Amino acid sequence: MGLFNNIFGQPDNQNSDSSQGVQPEQAACKTEQELLERYGAIAFDKQMDFGEVIGDNNWNVDIGQGIISFGEDLTFPMQILGTFSHSSQTWLWAWANTQSNLPENIIRQSLQLKKYGEDNGIDLLSTDTFDFSAEELHLIGMTASGMFDASGYYIADYGQGAMVVTVKSDTIDQARTSDHLRIFTAFPQLISQFEVNHKNTFKNYLVFKGYQVTENENSVEGTQNGNSVIGEFDDLSRLTNLKG
Repeated sequence: MGLFNNIFGQPDNQNSDSSQGVQPEQAACKTEQELLERYGAIAFDKQMDFGEVIGDNNWNVDIGQGIISFGEDLTFPMQILGTFSHSSQTWLWAWANTQSNLPENIIRQSLQLKKYGEDNGIDLLSTDTFDFSAEELHLIGMTASGMFDASGYYIADYGQGAMVVTVKSDTIDQARTSDHLRIFTAFPQLISQFEVNHKNTFKNYLVFKGYQVTENENSVEGTQNGNSVIGEFDDLSRLTNLKG
């Protein structure tokens, strides 16, 4: 998965009350694809900064304290979304993992995702366990990262399986790159790795980044602080040009 594999998902040996971030008011998503197109780009953008913060440090999790650490100096509150088994290729949501007796305060986001899935008919979020692949874990992470305004997500691979968590930290948020030029690198990378409607995804990306958005039949323009970016698309909503 390109960038993602470089900074996440490699085997190594929150208690977050702010599980709802400030998000633009939009109609609820009704499919997995809509979730990816709404939250994928902004989550991808955040992962770039998160990767810079944690570097190549090994990870360690303390379930009791609800924290994940990357070396001695980087410790963040976490929310556990669920776990993936490499042998059976199955996903298990944290809210359904009764055998592990996970504290409720570190599975709040997984419970909120369950309710969102139940309310909007999205089986991915409301079915306790199902067949999955390691690559698809990023869909879980990006959805939660975007929906809950997390600082990022992490796939903690422990050999036999992997745990997906989100983190929220001022340390990471303060390292965010607000450079206008980030769009010109992050968005092309995202659409090269995930099958999405380019136009819809680009529009959502700009909205989450706080741009004023103008949409036409074959283009989407975003303006902010005197900067402008224009995405041009063909009749199938595929990106043909990105300029600004």
